[in-house]
Amino acid sequence: MTQAEVARTLKRELGDSISQAYLSQIESGARPHMTNQTRMLLARFFKVHPGYLVSDPDGFHTELTSDVSALEDKLDLWLIQGAERFRRDPEVSKALLALARHPESRRCLVLMREILETPNLVERLLQVLKPETSAPERPSARRGERRPS
Repeated sequence: MTQAEVARTLKRELGDSISQAYLSQIESGARPHMTNQTRMLLARFFKVHPGYLVSDPDGFHTELTSDVSALEDKLDLWLIQGAERFRRDPEVSKALLALARHPESRRCLVLMREILETPNLVERLLQVLKPETSAPERPSARRGERRPS
């Protein structure tokens, strides 16, 4: 595929975009480092592990233990794989992809735990952020009273 075809297909298939000029810079070596977001997007597109798209840095040794960013990359890849598994549920798939794209996906998951453990916070957040998805109101027990529409 040409760079222009990759850029168009990325937009059409994954809903994200990378310019042809940016792809050219990556391919020619003019831009030696990609952002994590770009690497994850290209990895999803080409269906490869994100590490496949980058060279090991000078002095890299496989026997070294991984750092937090390597663990976060594994988390992001796991989230992307989860999004693929849930592609029939677009809301869940989009949520997992948004989490994987976030530069601090681990912190987002930790925050999610805190939200879930705080009584009534999930329902309050849903009412404010996505009122159409919050739990429907129950009919009133009093006779003749109507639910608001």
